[in-house]
Amino acid sequence: MSGQGKFKKQLSLTDLTFIGLGAIFGSGWLFAASHVSTIAGPAGIFSWLLGGFAVLLLGIVYCELGAALPRAGGVVRYPVFSHGPLLGYLMGFITLIAFSSLVAIEVVAARQYAAAWFPSLTQAGSSNPTVVGWLLQFGLLCLFFLLNYYSVKTFAKANNFISLFKFIVPLLVIGVLFTFFKPENLTVQGFAPYGLSGIEMAVSAGGIIFAYLGLTPIISVASEVRNPQRTIPIALILSVLLSTLIYVLLQVAFLGSIPTEMLANGWSGIAKELSLPYRDIALTLGIGWLAYMVVADAVISPSGCGNIYMNATPRVVYGWARTGTFFKIFTRIDEKSGIPRPGLWLTFALSVFWTLPFPSWEALINVVSAALVLSYAIAPVTVAALRRNAPDLQRPFRVKGFAVLGPVSFIIAALIVYWSGWNTVSWLLGLQILMFIVYLLCKHLVPTDHLSIAQQVRSSAWLIGFYAATIILSGLGSFGGLGVLSHPFDTLAVAASALVIYYWGARTGVPAHLVRLDGDEETSEAQPVHGRPLGQPQPN
Repeated sequence: MSGQGKFKKQLSLTDLTFIGLGAIFGSGWLFAASHVSTIAGPAGIFSWLLGGFAVLLLGIVYCELGAALPRAGGVVRYPVFSHGPLLGYLMGFITLIAFSSLVAIEVVAARQYAAAWFPSLTQAGSSNPTVVGWLLQFGLLCLFFLLNYYSVKTFAKANNFISLFKFIVPLLVIGVLFTFFKPENLTVQGFAPYGLSGIEMAVSAGGIIFAYLGLTPIISVASEVRNPQRTIPIALILSVLLSTLIYVLLQVAFLGSIPTEMLANGWSGIAKELSLPYRDIALTLGIGWLAYMVVADAVISPSGCGNIYMNATPRVVYGWARTGTFFKIFTRIDEKSGIPRPGLWLTFALSVFWTLPFPSWEALINVVSAALVLSYAIAPVTVAALRRNAPDLQRPFRVKGFAVLGPVSFIIAALIVYWSGWNTVSWLLGLQILMFIVYLLCKHLVPTDHLSIAQQVRSSAWLIGFYAATIILSGLGSFGGLGVLSHPFDTLAVAASALVIYYWGARTGVPAHLVRLDGDEETSEAQPVHGRPLGQPQPN
């Protein structure tokens, strides 16, 4: 039976870096190359660099939060510290959807690639699973659940082992494909046949931003990290830099190794001709053993990523429950293992549910990418508000040049969400606005111990303004909208709107005398106490 235990500080720098890299290297690299080529042509190389730059900026911002406030489920709890429970509630909802569905996406990806060996796993003529295919997905989810049930160290050891294999195959693919490299491929129809808009769209719709988003699992397990003030920043930055290097090399190798005659009609059909890009290109080039290795890695790599999110999501659930805007039962931690088992059970149930209606990896990627970026986008505003209203908070890692980096990182995050297109933006952000209304209608159930509902609304109005502005601009813009705002004027309008909203959010955080950070009773080792109101000087 679960008791009110404490998290165990068992994760090292190696463990945390492998969690970051393992979360980043899931199904993204296995599917994205051909989609990026179709959307942007050879200029998709810049899409990978842009995506890596965006996530690096957000990762650096998270370094300040993660080092100063190493809390389980920090991605949900940081907004509470800066702007109150209402913002934490909105972030908790969208992050739980994104994380739990991501577990499902990875087992779907593993099943799709495994169907190259076992066609009975996938329905003929579609990407939907057969009954046998769905049972395979369910079996993988059960395995992830068991690996995470007993201790965080059991999970970490399994993840480290899986991660080593996961990186051997991409490096092997790079080395082999470069031996077939044809420079002339990069100039078919010109280097950027679809212009700047193609480069931008590939970041979201091509699966690039999805492929990069593995930083929040690092933050989610912060309470279980040894020496978090040093370990978290190093692990975050290392994860992004290494993954960017590998992703760019993979894309270049793929572009250059395609037989030139396949490009007679340009890049638009590559995603269909090479739907499983690295397996298909290996078979096209007659490298059967490499295709075999890719399929083996394609089952293991997404599985490892799904395992990581099975670990991270219960911490998000725990963090959401700690804010007081989710069921209290999810604050329970097993006394012996230090695992938030109620949250783990919920994660398992949701991940099984998400496998039911989802048809394929391609159908899910845009929505989950936008949802994950939304959870990342709050970080710059949170840092800015805490710097303004909690200047005495101990910050072992303080981001330099934040006056520029903060607004720039928020603008880039806003653009990535916008580039997801009207079909994604309209319902995803509209759902968030609906959840805001639900919160107000149920105000008698929400915490108001130190912040009134009126104050919570004042401190969170900027986010609703951001959602509304993005929906309007998306409807008028050129990414699935009416086209009233043509490119690049629509992108400039989104950037200008995001800049105004960033400063609005930074200046409307919780007033200094009301800022509170919950205590550290959740961890098994003592840390500096930040549980006092933060408008006061720190004790000597």
